[in-house]
Amino acid sequence: MDIDTIATTRYATKAYDPHRRIGAAQLKQLKTLLRYAPSSVNSQPWHFVIAASDEARKKIATATTGPYSGNEAKVLNASHVVVLCRRAELDDAHLQRVLAQEEADGRFPGPEARAAQIKGRGFYVDLHRNTLHDTQEWMEKQVYLALGTLLLGAATLAIDATPIEGFDRETVDKALALNERELRSVVLVALGYRSDKDLNAELPKSRLLEDEVFTFL
Repeated sequence: MDIDTIATTRYATKAYDPHRRIGAAQLKQLKTLLRYAPSSVNSQPWHFVIAASDEARKKIATATTGPYSGNEAKVLNASHVVVLCRRAELDDAHLQRVLAQEEADGRFPGPEARAAQIKGRGFYVDLHRNTLHDTQEWMEKQVYLALGTLLLGAATLAIDATPIEGFDRETVDKALALNERELRSVVLVALGYRSDKDLNAELPKSRLLEDEVFTFL
């Protein structure tokens, strides 16, 4: 399948078959997509909670009631639900762990390369911490890069997906004890296989015309 076909046929699934499960091999590939997603200066300010059991999905579904009730069935019936989280703070301890892993993985041919990485990453971290004062927003942008990677990758594996912003963040954070781990939920993704009751599967995709969304210079 070529990328054009994948892009034009994937869609936000509205109803899942609760009896179909994602296999272990495919789940491993989805985890790889998330782990190797791009992030600014390789900051990796994220954590991914994967709810595979009925009990775990029910915990998340407590955040999809009231005004968000339209998403409850998606969470309950999907094979897996991923809670994409950001760190509460982009602290020095996390950045040091990233640096240590880069070093262990052989990213630095010599001390000059290591020093350059520290300087370059430090510049942007300081920019967002102390000048723009938008560190949390910056981290969320990185989480959305991982979201896009997951959605496109799932489609290549013929796995249906639904990105979900319609949930109560505080409820999810409490239900999964995220605050105790210095994490904050950002967005959910339901993953699995569409039900034959998913009316969205038969609808044509609709996007603005090319000349409205592209400018060539």
